[in-house]
Amino acid sequence: MLRSSLRFPITNSAGFKISKIIVVGDLSVGKTCLINRFCKDTFDKNYKATIGVDFEMERFEVLGIPFSLQLWDTAGQERFKCIASTYYRGAQAIIVVFNLNDVASLEHTKQWLADALKENDPSSVLLFLVGSKKDLSTPAQYALMEKDALQVAQEMKAEYWAVSSLTGENVREFFFRVAALTFEANVLAELEKSGARRIGDVVRINSDDSNLYLTASKKKPTCCP
Repeated sequence: MLRSSLRFPITNSAGFKISKIIVVGDLSVGKTCLINRFCKDTFDKNYKATIGVDFEMERFEVLGIPFSLQLWDTAGQERFKCIASTYYRGAQAIIVVFNLNDVASLEHTKQWLADALKENDPSSVLLFLVGSKKDLSTPAQYALMEKDALQVAQEMKAEYWAVSSLTGENVREFFFRVAALTFEANVLAELEKSGARRIGDVVRINSDDSNLYLTASKKKPTCCP
């Protein structure tokens, strides 16, 4: 389970069992591979491009409470953008993915984020900027791209991560971080609704436990034709 420090009792877990996470970005930046590496621990370089929207459900147990991440994998092709955008609403976190070896894909992240935020409250959604395909970058190339990526992340007010779905580098750690922060946000939202939170109460959840999640569900059917 997540290592945590909570100074209040949790009396009702019904309000925060599932967090909706949407993953957006250009075609072929590695959105599907990223999700598959985490949920299935597999990498398929010959995967087919996502049509519309697909999703995976990953189950955790946090403080004895069942908790799930619903990972929505959206199409990067322009012709499917209108279809995919209808599924943006209600996200608790937005993951914007770009290819660390493609400057244009980084430049496009701002528009992807803007589109996603049209359907969500910017003040209540967690933002992540993820650079994929790190294994294809030389140290020098990565250093240059990282500088630009950190600047974009700062402008977005997003947390920046660099990953490799091929090797698995940082993939597990990244999604554990997403799970920790979305769980924490759900707890705080539930307490605000119930009025149970007192001044001085603290929620602190650290995602450094390798046994963060218990089981993973099987892949759900494709949502769009």
